[in-house]
Amino acid sequence: MELVSVGLNHRTAPLALRERLAFPEPTLPDTLAHLKNQFADKPQVLSEVAVLSTCNRTELYCATASHGLLVPQLTDWLAKVGGVGAGDLTTHLYRHRADESARHAFRVASGLDSMVLGEPQILGQMKDAARAAQDAGSMGLLLHQLFQRTFKVAKEVRSSTEIGAHSVSMAAATVRLAQRIFGEISGSRVLLVGAGEMIELVAAHIAAQRPRLLTVANRTADRAQKLAERHAADSIALRDLPDQLPNYDIVVSCTAASLPIIGLGMVARAIKARKRRPIMMVDLAVPRDIEPEVAELSDVYLYTVDDLAAVVAEGRDARAASVQQAETIIDTRVREFNDWIAARRALPHLHALKNDTEALRRDELARARKALARGEDIDAVLEQLSRGISNKLLHGPMHLISSGKHDEATVRMLANLHQRSATESSAADPHAHQRGDHSDSHHS
Repeated sequence: MELVSVGLNHRTAPLALRERLAFPEPTLPDTLAHLKNQFADKPQVLSEVAVLSTCNRTELYCATASHGLLVPQLTDWLAKVGGVGAGDLTTHLYRHRADESARHAFRVASGLDSMVLGEPQILGQMKDAARAAQDAGSMGLLLHQLFQRTFKVAKEVRSSTEIGAHSVSMAAATVRLAQRIFGEISGSRVLLVGAGEMIELVAAHIAAQRPRLLTVANRTADRAQKLAERHAADSIALRDLPDQLPNYDIVVSCTAASLPIIGLGMVARAIKARKRRPIMMVDLAVPRDIEPEVAELSDVYLYTVDDLAAVVAEGRDARAASVQQAETIIDTRVREFNDWIAARRALPHLHALKNDTEALRRDELARARKALARGEDIDAVLEQLSRGISNKLLHGPMHLISSGKHDEATVRMLANLHQRSATESSAADPHAHQRGDHSDSHHS
């Protein structure tokens, strides 16, 4: 089996395409089940799969015995799910195989491939993706090993480098943008729509600026109330949003809704009620919470996750050395992962070698016992036993060398193996030299 990953992110695809291919966490079980059913009769094409979907990326990690068949079929599946042409989608996809696929996973989990360099949230999102695949029964040995090593690499990078230092998060970028538009936020009224992890981070950053009013709106009133209480804020029901929207200068939204919850008409009415006073809106959701057409309204400053890219990029130059350190760590861990895969691939051959050697040993031992039963000299029988085993064990390597189908490294390896075996035998029997047990004497 070979590791393959296919995906798109904020660098390769626009927000309009990414939101079409977003798989919110609650939908992952159905998504994985659908994928498994698509390949139910072709287990060699797709034997394992996990889906990672965030506001900045959608990626499929797979185990396959047929890369050439899997990638185009996954492309077709994604195109169908997103309602786009496969040809159009192909230009936005990246595809990785084997060690490059592992390298990509390690970089993603370490925050090296994020819009916010070194951001920590992606690691938790990858853990969620692995857990969903495990629960869906779509994770096997290869993906399990990949994700476990991925989590360890991310932890090592964060503990050994300063990759997260000077990082400007989406939440912090939101505050910076608000300050550029309104100056001090302390005189502004702020509305947060949603109560997930991202809104919690934004709430912490906004609350630190002591706004005039901070309110949380969420579909689940209990979650909104709990978040509001942690930051001395108010809470409202999501259904009251149309009436309450005119009261706020800054609106930040990030929900898991599949369709926009703040439409053009709602915002137009709010601007009219505000008597043309400007309103800043930040949409951190993918798919988007705010209709894109809202940006065309006068007195509305609408920003999406992609619009924040320039702000969150600040401080990247200061962390160039940390990035290089992280890449060095990842290079080492990729080699180790490749070694593990090579060892796994060698296992069937090692088992076959062990079984063949055991059969050889039994045959020679049976022959020796028959010779002893006939009354033959015990030393001669032992000599023949050892010679028979050694000749048969050497047959394969000698044939390889004499055929010319080898390189110098292979010959050195076989020679070193012989030398180690001789040394270990002498160490196990320190009196062998005194008895004159020299293997060379039997071949003179």
